[in-house]
Amino acid sequence: MDIKKTLQQHKQLCTLVSERKIKQSLDILSVMIAGATSGDLRDEYENLVMTYRNMLTYTIEGINDPERNKIYIKLIQSILELSDQVRQDILSHNSGWNTYWVKQQTEKEQKLTGKTIVETVDDLMFKSELDEWLKLSNEINPDPESVIARKHKQLIKNIFNHLWLTDYYGEAEESLINIILNSGKFRWYESCIFTTAITLSSFRTWQTEKLLYLIRIYESGQEQVMERALSGLILNLHYYNTRVMLYPEISTRISEMSKVPGFREHCRIIVLQTIRSRETEKLSKKLHEEILPQVAKLKPRIEEKLDLDNILPKDKNEEKNPDWSEMFSDSEEIFKTMEELTKLQIEGADVYMSAFANLKHFDFFKDFQNWFVPFYPDHEVVDEIFRDEILGPGTNEMAEAMYKTPFICNSDKYSLILNLKYLPSTQKSMMLKVFRMELEGLQEMDDDDSVADPNKKFRTNVTQYLQDIYRFFKLSPYKKEFEDIFSGKLDIYNSEFFRLTCNATEAEAGLADYFFSKDFYDDALSLYLKQVNERPDDSQLYEKIGYCYQENSDYENALKFYRRAEMIDRKVWTIKKIGLSLRRLGKNEEALEYYLQAGDLEPDNLHTSILTAHCFLDLKEYEQALKYYFKVEYKDPGNIKILRPIAYCYFALGKFEDSGKYYERLSAGKLNAHDLINMGHLALCMGKKKDAIDLYRQSIASGELSKEKFAAIFAEDRNLLISLGTNPDDLPILLDYLLFIIG
Repeated sequence: MDIKKTLQQHKQLCTLVSERKIKQSLDILSVMIAGATSGDLRDEYENLVMTYRNMLTYTIEGINDPERNKIYIKLIQSILELSDQVRQDILSHNSGWNTYWVKQQTEKEQKLTGKTIVETVDDLMFKSELDEWLKLSNEINPDPESVIARKHKQLIKNIFNHLWLTDYYGEAEESLINIILNSGKFRWYESCIFTTAITLSSFRTWQTEKLLYLIRIYESGQEQVMERALSGLILNLHYYNTRVMLYPEISTRISEMSKVPGFREHCRIIVLQTIRSRETEKLSKKLHEEILPQVAKLKPRIEEKLDLDNILPKDKNEEKNPDWSEMFSDSEEIFKTMEELTKLQIEGADVYMSAFANLKHFDFFKDFQNWFVPFYPDHEVVDEIFRDEILGPGTNEMAEAMYKTPFICNSDKYSLILNLKYLPSTQKSMMLKVFRMELEGLQEMDDDDSVADPNKKFRTNVTQYLQDIYRFFKLSPYKKEFEDIFSGKLDIYNSEFFRLTCNATEAEAGLADYFFSKDFYDDALSLYLKQVNERPDDSQLYEKIGYCYQENSDYENALKFYRRAEMIDRKVWTIKKIGLSLRRLGKNEEALEYYLQAGDLEPDNLHTSILTAHCFLDLKEYEQALKYYFKVEYKDPGNIKILRPIAYCYFALGKFEDSGKYYERLSAGKLNAHDLINMGHLALCMGKKKDAIDLYRQSIASGELSKEKFAAIFAEDRNLLISLGTNPDDLPILLDYLLFIIG
């Protein structure tokens, strides 16, 4: 059985249903059922088909059924729920995944109790252990090695597995969750992993009850637990975005909760933090695989040859408009100090992910639930360090510092603790000092922080929990059994949930600026474009939209919005961006007009002079280009890179001696392959064919260019060489001679 195909079919079916393409979704469901083992699934499918055909017939015959819409929605729900069941049936029998092995083992143990079907809490195989624990005094803290402690540990695992692996919750699960919430017998960190179990169960099979339970747990207000409940709820609502509106009990409940400002703020924190998780991998991937190659293709070859972009250090004012520096003030109002959120780990996500990725091999992480257990000082992993000769005396301080620090997620804290005992003695002593200093620093932190930011603890707990989940999906040995919720676009701002919980205009404006600040230009652009109708006279909005298009190499649209911005508020920055867009579109004469205007407004700006010179160079107006390059050379005499385009312009003008002098000066630095080619051209035009051949050979030997690329460049320069007096009949002979030499 092709498991990957089954998962794709299920996803395709859900998409078709959301588009109301019911017949096509039923066709896919029929194919899926052919691979299932349960005959009941086929019977249920036939009933759905018959119901839908009858509804279609009644509609075509013009029969007015006031209940038709309710029946239609119920039919859609049933198709989706049946497809979930079919997927689970196929995965259970064919995937070989750990999830279903654990599920099958649990079911075998359940059968031994004589109660195969779990209808009430009394039917649970671990009911006797649960009762025994509930009878104990709250003050009992059993020895970790005692029988009671071992039984309790197994009980926690059984409850977690039951909540995680049960497809559809009923009376038994409701009673069990009530016990967890109301008995007072389960510690906060145990309630945390139970909450995660419900979240993971919901990812496996949709059920409104599971989401309503997460809402209940959030509303219980227990610190550390409520953050996990709301995070799990939001991740599920995003994952099942197309289903949410089919279940009014969910949307109604969320709408009611959104009337509470605290809930809306909590949602914003989680949404922002979830989106931030993309920074670890997405930015570098997009930069290296999408943006840079596209820009390279669009650049004129002359820029590559002369390294025009790097003559001067990057002018920060030529990138994002300096006038935007204040744009995050509104954003901070909405999202409550994004800078602080960044400090809580996401800034260092790349560092921590890479640093701790190789520290997830401990047996601790082979236990599924341990990927989600919050760090607490009394955990048995910490107890092991007490026996260490060096670490033992400082264990309490170290564990307390580890527990309090907001900068490392729970999963990484356990990795660090587990790795400590394997360190050399000197490093162990050093780590103890580090943790003592950390604890002192944390104790000295101003307690007024919680007054200034009442959501600080909530934000910290959410940050750490979401990063725990992130590590599970990216690093755990079980990751292949789950659809990676962090691999998609994570555009929660486009989900029904976001619309229900947030003031769209206010929240989207803040998110757009956040995306922009982090170079997520696609996301920023989609949100900025929504604001155009409401802010038609906002020049900065048009500037940022133009910049987003520019960074995505869409220069036509970039030009359109830069021009809109210029009409409202004419600035040098915008004028130069218009010039850039025109130049990238090959409209060099128009681009030059704008660069000249910018030069009139900023006569002493070297970057403007450079861009103007480049534009003249594009137009092959070498004398004019030289005037501007000389200006840069005069004002920046130590800049060796400016020699490159000057030497080339002299060469193109046929002033070979002057060109040679500049190439000689350029040779004081490191020559690149293009320099060697241009110097070869100069030698060739001066009648020094052997020198030319040697320089061409060096350019290929540098490793920067392949023989094929050299031949392409040589062909592009053919007309210039001929115009400067080279015999056209010599060129193919020279090239062949060179190729014979280099082999």
